[in-house]
Amino acid sequence: MTVQELNARREAAKKSFIPGEGSVALRVVVGYATCGIAAGARPVLETLRKEVAALGKTDILIEETGCIGMCQYEPIVEVYAPGQEKVTYVKMDAQKALTVAHKHLANGQVVQEYTIGAATGEARDGEVLPLSKTAFYRKQKRVALRNCGVIDPENLDQYLAMDGYQALAKALTAMQPADVIQTMKDSGLRGRGGGGFPTGTKWSFTAAQPPGKKYVVCNADEGDPGAFMDRSVLEGDPHAVVEAMALCGYATGSDEGYVYVRAEYPIAVLHLEKAIKDAKAAGLLGEDIFGTGFSFDLHVRLGAGAFVCGEETALMTSIEGKRGEPRPRPPYPAIKGLFGKPTTENNVETFANVPQIILNGAEWFASVGTERSKGTKVFALGGKIKNTGLVEIPMGTTLREIIEEIGGGIPNGKKFKAAQTGGPSGGCIPESLIDTPIDYDNLTAIGSMMGSGGLIVMDEDNCMVDIARFFLDFTVDESCGKCTPCRIGTKRMMEILDKITEGKAEEKDLQKLQELAAHIKENSLCGLGQTAPNPVLATMKAFPDEYLAHVKYKKCPAGVCKALLNYFIIAEKCKGCTLCKRNCPVGAIDGTVKNPHTIDTSKCIKCGACMAACKFGAIIKK
Repeated sequence: MTVQELNARREAAKKSFIPGEGSVALRVVVGYATCGIAAGARPVLETLRKEVAALGKTDILIEETGCIGMCQYEPIVEVYAPGQEKVTYVKMDAQKALTVAHKHLANGQVVQEYTIGAATGEARDGEVLPLSKTAFYRKQKRVALRNCGVIDPENLDQYLAMDGYQALAKALTAMQPADVIQTMKDSGLRGRGGGGFPTGTKWSFTAAQPPGKKYVVCNADEGDPGAFMDRSVLEGDPHAVVEAMALCGYATGSDEGYVYVRAEYPIAVLHLEKAIKDAKAAGLLGEDIFGTGFSFDLHVRLGAGAFVCGEETALMTSIEGKRGEPRPRPPYPAIKGLFGKPTTENNVETFANVPQIILNGAEWFASVGTERSKGTKVFALGGKIKNTGLVEIPMGTTLREIIEEIGGGIPNGKKFKAAQTGGPSGGCIPESLIDTPIDYDNLTAIGSMMGSGGLIVMDEDNCMVDIARFFLDFTVDESCGKCTPCRIGTKRMMEILDKITEGKAEEKDLQKLQELAAHIKENSLCGLGQTAPNPVLATMKAFPDEYLAHVKYKKCPAGVCKALLNYFIIAEKCKGCTLCKRNCPVGAIDGTVKNPHTIDTSKCIKCGACMAACKFGAIIKK
């Protein structure tokens, strides 16, 4: 394919799916990423296709798309019409889809009660509020996610219509490799996989190596609990990663790349493999791209879900067919990486930004964000938050804005307690720091880290000792065992945390915990071990009284640690309805109808079934 053929195909592609450009009157997309399918998008899609066919509406296009972002409101259907704001329908099912088909698609009558504004309560009576004007979206800026939830990810032409592969054409025909690297440096893009290393600088290290075999590697081994950013990009816009890796190859002198993606992401793998296949068929990958003499090939390698393979050297070792274990550094991958050759590695989100930077220029990207953290960051927002989902915000947005505005606040009238960023490698941000602008340096300064982008919100019912134990338990399981500090040290830390949550620890154990943490951080071989103590240290710093309550007073203030709590019935509130007694699995509750009941704490297994069953708030735990 020549550049002229690329441009001609782009113009033709626009007419094939953009309403008003060609023969398409309406375009209807159904969020069909993992989150949408899990929520029930399949019958919604089938109903829409069936009804539109029955109506004989050949000018209505019904398509699948990636994650639209508002996972809390899946299944989601969006309707595009010429010259109008798209209409977003949420929490759809087959019956609602039937109504939308007959009212909106057939007769142009928007079903307002199914729209996003009605669901969030932000729309006035009868108003059809655009998604872009909801609190969830107003402060977002989509760069890495620009095509997710917009295009059909399996349709190359739709990616081309959204200026796809224009950046590659620009680089190959109008820029030298050094120009591409300088643009990346000037943009200020830092690695979105956790460490935040400047992307352009990393590329320059590989480019500086002598000519010869070099590789480009994409880390799609997303393993943090609660993180799904990379999966969503690969499911919704795989060609962006393909194009970016080719750009990296051109800049660094590489002709071959590998995407290492976990096998638990079947939709992402399917879409990625199809994107590579279609790009090769179109001449956008392979030999002599755009007739410039530059060649680049791309392969997919599946990972088995080992968290340690998110570390770049362990990932490369796994691609080589060996046990995924980290390597000592130096030498660094830019000198000796995959198969012993110079290698450039970035994660999915980092690559997803690259085509837009090359196409729009470094200044365009650098105009967003903070002085040392440019651009946007994608977060998987989850936990105790009303609006869970995928968000992309400018660097410098405060945690309060994310939680209270984009996230909609804490449900059930509960109070915000902390937010965990960076997964098992990160730390907790307490309520006192909720106005912290989110960027690499600010998070590091307060004892947390950006990580790949998981953001878990916790409320007053969360025990921070238990949270630290959860993340450390994950790290213990995922340690490859190669180095002693991580293999043994994290287990010793885990044993102390077990003692604390079981009420068996002494105050001196807290000092031991900190000493172990310092040793593990200083002596572990790779980032997994070096950052494993972070959740423990962060919670000890932000919530010292909570640790002291567990150790000194043998109490869990949040009522989470079972060994430190008991359930009681308040006689004045008990109506004698017997619901608690009937739901107790071990017969620990005694009482007769219409008389106050009691709990035998020696029999109680602290499952909470009685408290969940009680309708009068008569059961407490303390």
